Amino acid sequence: MNRHKGHHSSHGFSRQERVAEQIRRELAALIDGELKDPRIGMISITGVEVTPDYAHAKVFFSTLAGHEHVDGVLSGLASAAGFLRRELGRRIRIHTTPQLHFLFDPSLERGAELTKLIEEAVTSSQDAEAENASDEP
Repeated sequence: MNRHKGHHSSHGFSRQERVAEQIRRELAALIDGELKDPRIGMISITGVEVTPDYAHAKVFFSTLAGHEHVDGVLSGLASAAGFLRRELGRRIRIHTTPQLHFLFDPSLERGAELTKLIEEAVTSSQDAEAENASDEP
């Protein structure tokens, strides 16, 4: 059977999507276990998009360190990109190991902000209810 690019396997994911997910998992493990650069700190790899020719990969990351640390994280990742690409080449069996392009994904940070806002709203609501209950005879 002749398979064309973009066709999905029986599992519903294209080879490109499977490779992107494998890159995401391997990078997360490498960054967590191998990189010692203090600029990077604790980050989450939230997604990877690979070009059809596998020459480039956009690697999306999130950090709870705050916006003021994103530039430091980016420069740390940029300086480690060659090492990470070499290690990916050893761990993943593809013809071309993609060049890695790191991009900040603010979704994790935004989620933490929303959680904090919800917690503050619940606390102020509970405080208001407690005040109302103590006003009653």
